[in-house]
Amino acid sequence: MQLSQFVGMYLAESWATLYMVLISSTISYAIGIPLGVILVATEQGGIAPCRIVHGILGFITNIFRTIPFLILLVMVLPLTKLLVGTTLGPRAIIPPLIIASAPYIARMVESSLKEVDAGVIEAAKSMGASNWQIIRMVLLPEARPSLYVGAAICITTILSYSAMAGFVGGGGLGAIALNYGYYRYQTDVMLIAVAVLILIVQLIQEFWMRLAKETDKRVS
Repeated sequence: MQLSQFVGMYLAESWATLYMVLISSTISYAIGIPLGVILVATEQGGIAPCRIVHGILGFITNIFRTIPFLILLVMVLPLTKLLVGTTLGPRAIIPPLIIASAPYIARMVESSLKEVDAGVIEAAKSMGASNWQIIRMVLLPEARPSLYVGAAICITTILSYSAMAGFVGGGGLGAIALNYGYYRYQTDVMLIAVAVLILIVQLIQEFWMRLAKETDKRVS
């Protein structure tokens, strides 16, 4: 393979990886944030306790969190085919990424919201704030630094999931490491793919951790 083809392959598959991560992260957070908020709000002692809702959502969330991603990837192939019309390429990895990531994000959001001082919530209640106002103006803003740290962890996890796409023809940097590096015994190709993945992880971590630091009121 010529150098230009080699570089072109890495650029194309790096974009495929970023595409998978960006789309799936956006949709997963659109699902995970409301789900995490509901889990916190409906728990015992929450602003809108409801044992049945909390129990059902918690059970469903735990089920999907316990399924290894590679197994989930194969399990949902019929659903993937139905939703995106194919089981190959970056698009085909997005549905299983969302199914695997949204519950994980929901638990991370739940954990972040639980860090909010109960006194702040009580103060908002005493001033007559509605549950929606407490969520929008107290819980989410106060938990912002922790949510940003959680985003760094969650998006990095989604990136690691996307690297498994090569096992089912999904493309991305994981496919290079697997198809060109592992199967063809080209260790240098695999190491370069890993190095690019590490670089992307570092950029993600730096971005979200910087946001967390800038929004943390405890940092002077």
